[in-house]
Amino acid sequence: MVASVCEPSALQKGHLLKPNILFIMTDQQRGDCVAANGNKILQTPQMDRLARQSVNFHHAYVQAPVCVPSRVSFFTGRYPHSHRNRVNYTPLDPRETLMQARLRDAGYRTGVVGKLHYYPATPEEARRTGFDFVELHDAVPFCDQWSDYVKWQKVQDPNRKSYYRALAKDIQPGCNPFRTEIRDEFHETTWTGLRTRHHLEKLAQAKQPFFLFSSFFKPHADFELPAPFADMYNHVEIPLPPTITAADIQKLPAPLRRLVEREDYLQYNDREWLQWIYRSYYGAISQIDREVGLILDTLQKTGLADNTIVVFTSDHGDQLCEHGIMGKNCFYDSSVRVPLMISYPGRVRPGTTDELVESIDLLPTLFELAGLEEPRESQGTSLAPLLVPGSRPYASREAVFCENIIPEVITGGKYDWEFKKGSGIKDTRHPDAKMVRTRRWKFNYYPDGYAELYDLANDPAENINLHGRPQYREVEEEMKGRLLHWLITADEPDQIAPRWLLH
Repeated sequence: MVASVCEPSALQKGHLLKPNILFIMTDQQRGDCVAANGNKILQTPQMDRLARQSVNFHHAYVQAPVCVPSRVSFFTGRYPHSHRNRVNYTPLDPRETLMQARLRDAGYRTGVVGKLHYYPATPEEARRTGFDFVELHDAVPFCDQWSDYVKWQKVQDPNRKSYYRALAKDIQPGCNPFRTEIRDEFHETTWTGLRTRHHLEKLAQAKQPFFLFSSFFKPHADFELPAPFADMYNHVEIPLPPTITAADIQKLPAPLRRLVEREDYLQYNDREWLQWIYRSYYGAISQIDREVGLILDTLQKTGLADNTIVVFTSDHGDQLCEHGIMGKNCFYDSSVRVPLMISYPGRVRPGTTDELVESIDLLPTLFELAGLEEPRESQGTSLAPLLVPGSRPYASREAVFCENIIPEVITGGKYDWEFKKGSGIKDTRHPDAKMVRTRRWKFNYYPDGYAELYDLANDPAENINLHGRPQYREVEEEMKGRLLHWLITADEPDQIAPRWLLH
């Protein structure tokens, strides 16, 4: 379906130029890991600057706690079970039309810099999905053959023989063991910011509006990073999650227990080692923060700022060893709640909101702000009424949803397994899990009757699983009903024609 240009909406009257769109995404940044969102240790002055210019959503949830399904949901405005891109490094359904293709058809010049994470991870595939120009860096060894950053580093860096994940050999006791050999000016984060600014300067000279996706790999693990950011939090004691015990693990639902047990979770009970992981994670965010500031400066310098929508978000969060899990792939808020800021000078009134919103809401929001017709297939809800005063009333969401299906939960990335119909992998049903979260409750449902129920008002850290307790039976039934209703109705636009074709 091709997006068409509408008559100017109420949001566009008196502002007939199509806005540019700059979409900045980090990888694996928790919603609580921005100073403006309440983190009193993390230094993010530039993200805070953007937050002051934006509507800052404090309860933004992704549709999958893993990269590819989440990213495809952002770019289609559709849930993973609908767009069917459920697992990392699996092909897109060719029937899906992504945001960049719709915007290109509406007259936008479209581009991407950094981590795209489509499969195959080639520039040809990126262009097929709707990008006019492409500079990729998926930041995993298998994809380095297509990485524009790797090519650039091998030419520009005097230390070009160093692998960009290699750790420095001269690390002194008491210093960050994750400091990398690569210098800051040749680091992947610096490159992403540099190339983003380069393209903004070129796009400023063109007459057509643009959509630019600037995607940083960090703060995703591994935790290596360059000086000075590797040393930025050396003397800071960051609060760590409680240590996890074997008894704690046994209390988890079986699919979640498998996720914990795929690694030696006891290694993270080394508090000094975990402290360095947190310091490195924070340092990586502060490094990205510098690049965000330079990008915002470029918008100002080129005269683009006044007519550019800026979105800042992440594809999912990181447990950072909370509940014994390093990484994501689960439904705790640390994995599924992300930063989300949207600015548009002169149109969006800055502020904060605690409304529950989903990543699929971004596509219809951007299209409404740009005066474009919302794609019929979109399953999200435009957030424009929360952004632009007086546009129209906003119907608050009662719940947000998330889902997860990924073999790594069972296999730990090892491929010596066989799927058996009816019994799953290694006698564990494939964890096609579903989450529903209201303002007070979170309910996670797994195959074979496993479940979690959390009272977020009284247990915000999600430590006490109330599933199966008789006094919460009605709550569980209500949450199951919400899941069922969502699964039944989400695909209505795909299955019902807008009008009967018979006369």
